[in-house]
Amino acid sequence: MSRAVDFSDKQVYRQVTLTAATQIRKRGLRFLKRALDIFAAFWGLFFSSPLFLFIAIRIKRESPGPVFYRGDRVGRNGKPFKILKFRTMYESPENHNGSRLTGKNDSRVTPFGSWLRRTKLNELPQLWNVLVGEMSLVGPRPEDPHFVEQWPEEVRVEVLSVRPGMTSPASVTYRDEENLLTGSSVLDEYLRTILPEKLRLDQLYVHHYTFLGDLDTIFMTLVMLLPGLRTKKVREDVLFQGPLVSFARRYVSWFLIDTLVAFISISIVSLLARISGPFNIGFGRMVGIALGLAFIMGLTNTLFGLKNISWRYASPTHVFDLGLSTLVGMLVFSLLVLPVLGINLPVILLVLFGLITLGGFVTVRYRERLITGLASRWIHWRSQNSLMGERILIIGAGDAGQLAIWLLEKSNLSPAFSVVGMVDDDYKKVGQRFNGYEVLGTTRDIPEIVVKKSIGLIMFAITRVNKKDKERILETCRDLNVHMIMVPDLLKVVSDYITQQTREVVETNE
Repeated sequence: MSRAVDFSDKQVYRQVTLTAATQIRKRGLRFLKRALDIFAAFWGLFFSSPLFLFIAIRIKRESPGPVFYRGDRVGRNGKPFKILKFRTMYESPENHNGSRLTGKNDSRVTPFGSWLRRTKLNELPQLWNVLVGEMSLVGPRPEDPHFVEQWPEEVRVEVLSVRPGMTSPASVTYRDEENLLTGSSVLDEYLRTILPEKLRLDQLYVHHYTFLGDLDTIFMTLVMLLPGLRTKKVREDVLFQGPLVSFARRYVSWFLIDTLVAFISISIVSLLARISGPFNIGFGRMVGIALGLAFIMGLTNTLFGLKNISWRYASPTHVFDLGLSTLVGMLVFSLLVLPVLGINLPVILLVLFGLITLGGFVTVRYRERLITGLASRWIHWRSQNSLMGERILIIGAGDAGQLAIWLLEKSNLSPAFSVVGMVDDDYKKVGQRFNGYEVLGTTRDIPEIVVKKSIGLIMFAITRVNKKDKERILETCRDLNVHMIMVPDLLKVVSDYITQQTREVVETNE
């Protein structure tokens, strides 16, 4: 007997809705992360053992007490553990019972302990915590149970869903935390200003975790320990989009994709050439052509500024920029790469290769737009041929009408609506399609269209209409016993706001 799933439980809902691909990806990332932790922690402990010995001797010489400090911390899923650090304070009951935080010029800290804190070498023993699985190299810094109890519940569940780390984006930002805590109210200042910001950064880390992002965080942690950079402020976008992530996203990923496109293109050209006559490039040379063209396209796309474009939201006009970049790239490719590979392609094949390659480049860059467009056309066709959902007629094919369609299509409730078409009193628009929807007639045809198309909802989206015509249209709609929505004139609101702001700026400057 099957058991019903309680979707009111957020954790159950999240597990049920995760796709198989997402689960596999997350398992793979966790495996890579843990493998890096074990590798780095083992060899880190091995190679730093002489440094451990030196620090231990200095600590014992400076003040009596243990070499290591073991503090209570909260780990993954709320599991408590003992964090390891080199002892940096004098060993006394007063120090143990003092403030849980260490501020600037804290008298409890030994001179050598102050140097250890400043260089962060007191954190090195946590490599053991990483090796045994209590911590990770990168993750939200582990907190004292006393502070964790004060976190909001949803924040606590989210931040504690991953292993705490030796470093994190928040650690990079607040690497000089002790110097920020001054005065007698160190604890209050920490809870009021620093802790909320650290928790926000920790949540962002959990949301945007990537393997390369962890490598970036480790790199930035090491760099920021250099004396000349300790006081430098790190922008938030750099914390989560460091050099490795940015380079991989802008260059490596597109280099691999462009290599595949170029290889498929030269394969198609070779196949067509073989059909018409004897022609054989060879697999090795085909791979060389693909790699050479992808490398050159990376250079030309960078030169034309195409590496900084988010293709998911790119304007269609960028197709021309991509075409020009491909043309330049093909010219350089034919003059430099082909002679090196000892290949002499006929002009007709070279042109065909360039056209197919350009088509591939455009397709992979606009793939989401193309897929979304095909899906939208399918949904639109189904809605036109199905009575499912509330059937909507939009009055006005202008900007406000297009805005109404956009709002409907982007809404989470879009499956519940079916836009049948539009009406507009501009006779030149009748019969034309706007954004895929046909203008079925004028406003005087509304009664006939409502009956014929079984309209249940009318959206009034006209911005330029005189009072008399507006009253006539509204009266017609009220007589039809259908629901009606007045679309807010957002364009006019924005225009009025910009005009008002511009006027205030001009008046201020005068």
